[in-house]
Amino acid sequence: MKKIVAVTGLGVVSPLGSDCTTLWENLIQGKSGIGTIEDLSGLPVTFGGRAVTFDPARHLGPKEIRHMDRYTQMAMSCGLDAWEQAGISPDTYPDQRLGIIVGTGAGGVATLEEQILNFREKGPRRVSPLTVPMFIPNIASAELAMKIGAKGPGMGISSACATGGHALAVAMRLIQAGDADCMVAGGVEACLTPFSVAAFSSMRALSTRNDDPRGACRPFDRDRDGFVMSEGGAVLVLEDLDKAKARGAEVLAILAGAGMSQDAYHLVAPDPEANAVVYAMERAMADAGVSPEDIGYINAHGTSTPLNDKTETLAVKRVFGQRAYAIPMSSTKSMTGHLIGGAAGLETVICILAMRNGMLPPTINLANPDPECDLDYLPGRTVRAEVSHCMNNAFAFGGQNAVLVIGRVGL
Repeated sequence: MKKIVAVTGLGVVSPLGSDCTTLWENLIQGKSGIGTIEDLSGLPVTFGGRAVTFDPARHLGPKEIRHMDRYTQMAMSCGLDAWEQAGISPDTYPDQRLGIIVGTGAGGVATLEEQILNFREKGPRRVSPLTVPMFIPNIASAELAMKIGAKGPGMGISSACATGGHALAVAMRLIQAGDADCMVAGGVEACLTPFSVAAFSSMRALSTRNDDPRGACRPFDRDRDGFVMSEGGAVLVLEDLDKAKARGAEVLAILAGAGMSQDAYHLVAPDPEANAVVYAMERAMADAGVSPEDIGYINAHGTSTPLNDKTETLAVKRVFGQRAYAIPMSSTKSMTGHLIGGAAGLETVICILAMRNGMLPPTINLANPDPECDLDYLPGRTVRAEVSHCMNNAFAFGGQNAVLVIGRVGL
């Protein structure tokens, strides 16, 4: 019999708050976390979603902070918050039964930018010896493992905007396979830097509404012109449900199923037929043992790019048929911006908070619906709803897709 995987801890960093309570309050009020950023002055895009309330000193000492890139600092904060909420003590599990998978799309970009500048201006001897361990994508998992003493499966996963979804899916599979009893998993990103913004801007992926940052991310709107880059992410504690119950843990949700696929179509554009996305959504439901009628809310990938939003809409219609029009679906990126490798982890937490609070967050800035995007995206409105299962979609550049189904406790 397949093991059931419980969620027992949540940790977040985001432009709308670096704790779950603040994040949730801002989401249901339809607030935007997007604003002008001084560091981006003079670039084609001068705004984004900065996690202004993030304080690495909550968990880390001055030396640790100096020796970690911002993305690792965020991963540590998320992971340790989730770990504390889960209430796992040193003797709860053998250390080799604890694993870590914290992913990132880009790794330590800020460190790379700084050290390449040092190299060019001051020469090779001025490159920090900590450069490599500060920028490699797996180092957040390694740092967190050392902090909590986890000696089981550990790795960093990188699949751009689907990173967090893949990290949670693989962590769930490791528990189900018997390779771990508890996994700390999620995704983080801190590439809101001048170079990264310039790079994404040069490929015309970003919104250029410099005069209206809060209104720039407008998923499913006919006037959408690109995504808004943000930073942050989320880490969750996953456990074998039977073991979590046996130790008296509070179970927050069930990670019920996952579906993964690849478009094998284009470097950055989605397959216009959405074939692989449809497969991932259907596979996630089959893995969870639920039917389309059980899905009560979809947290859309909803990036506010011209191609993604209509392709995702098509996929939902193909999977759910006529019922697609009755399923509440929102893009919380309209408020948080796009956290790249941190997006799917954060949006999984949002699904859990939605089920626990009996409320579904809105899509803001959706004033002029695209005729090709004609589903119920909860434009500008938070609704009360008791939902048994949520679906969280995550699709990446390169066509790599991860879809999760999250279940409410007590079903």
